[in-house]
Amino acid sequence: MAIGLALVVSADPVTIQQVSHALQELSISPDVCQEVPASIHLLNRQKFDAVIVDLQLGEQSGLILDEVRLSPSNRTAVTFAISGSNPEGTPFRKKSEFVFERPLSAQSIRNTLKPAYGLILRERRRYFRCPISIPVTILRQSVPEVRCYSVNISEGGMAVSTFVPLIAGEDVQVQFTLPDHQGPFLAESKICWSKTDRLGIRFVSFSEEHKSELQRRLSQKLEEMLPQFVARKFQTKVLLVDDSKFLRMANELALSKAGFDVSTAANGEEALQVANDTPPPTSSCST
Repeated sequence: MAIGLALVVSADPVTIQQVSHALQELSISPDVCQEVPASIHLLNRQKFDAVIVDLQLGEQSGLILDEVRLSPSNRTAVTFAISGSNPEGTPFRKKSEFVFERPLSAQSIRNTLKPAYGLILRERRRYFRCPISIPVTILRQSVPEVRCYSVNISEGGMAVSTFVPLIAGEDVQVQFTLPDHQGPFLAESKICWSKTDRLGIRFVSFSEEHKSELQRRLSQKLEEMLPQFVARKFQTKVLLVDDSKFLRMANELALSKAGFDVSTAANGEEALQVANDTPPPTSSCST
């Protein structure tokens, strides 16, 4: 299952293949578009977490990047430009947040994507609908409250299951309690759509405490969905050197539980061998 969606706009088959492969390594699904009008059409119809534009398209690359910022759904998407040999595309580099420099290689693409990955996940979280079934109370003025259950929740609202008809546009208050949270959440809200047995609710205002807690929960759920092979790419690497086997095992266990990718060695010679066989560690510990 892909964790995010990226629009890739390029007319070069080799570039498309290189970028698409790197995105898939990070569990991001590429939606490839080779024609500018079709890409602008997609930006107005679909939500993307990232948009990657090849500057070899010339002036048209600037039109696409402008369209991203004008799109109600995609104006906060993370933007990338792919540098081009065509000088016409050079002024448009500044319209993107990140730049892939040509000549492209698998490693250079990864090096650009890696620092941007957190921003892509943050963008994904903003629209992430987390499936959850919890009791919800809808409070209305001068009429009985509606008790129902949620179907999913996001930063911006929730869908609930109920046969009670409510009118789209109606102002309400929504009260619910997240699992393992002591106090109830209360949000000023608005009914944004109504179907036979479902309601769509948009959160209008939250307390900062509850807003932060909801964001934290959604981030946690999104991270839990990351495939293990992707999560390992972002683990901090530690080389642990200790001549005591007992201490090596104890410290390795503690560091692994803390989320580090741990390699061990009994002495300096063995540590050099481990370091030469694996990518350079971010940190090293020795006693």
